[in-house]
Amino acid sequence: MANPLLRGMEGVFIPVKDPERSAKWYEDILGFKVIYIEEEAAVMKIGEQSPTVVCLVRTLNHQPMKFPENKFGVGKYYNFIPTDIEETHKLLLQKNVKVNPIGGEGTTKFFTFYDPDDNPLGVCQ
Repeated sequence: MANPLLRGMEGVFIPVKDPERSAKWYEDILGFKVIYIEEEAAVMKIGEQSPTVVCLVRTLNHQPMKFPENKFGVGKYYNFIPTDIEETHKLLLQKNVKVNPIGGEGTTKFFTFYDPDDNPLGVCQ
């Protein structure tokens, strides 16, 4: 196939205990903007330039996202793209977010951080 069938990702769905509480964290810590909140979900825009929305979905008997064991070293489902990975890492630490050290090889750098429901989220540049 010469042209890709798909052109991007519209939504990312993250399981949470309380969508309203989680939306406040994603807004205060990550700067996401609330599109709307209802009892079962909060829908947020990552940024004005991003077509991707994040939907925080209330889950029953919540368990943090857990990527299956693998030999590739992946432990999360999503990587967000920062403007500056070192600055992003520093700011998350300053905001008392649980953050792993920056890793990577060559020109690719990445790290994992955790939301209030202990979901692992990635940053990659």
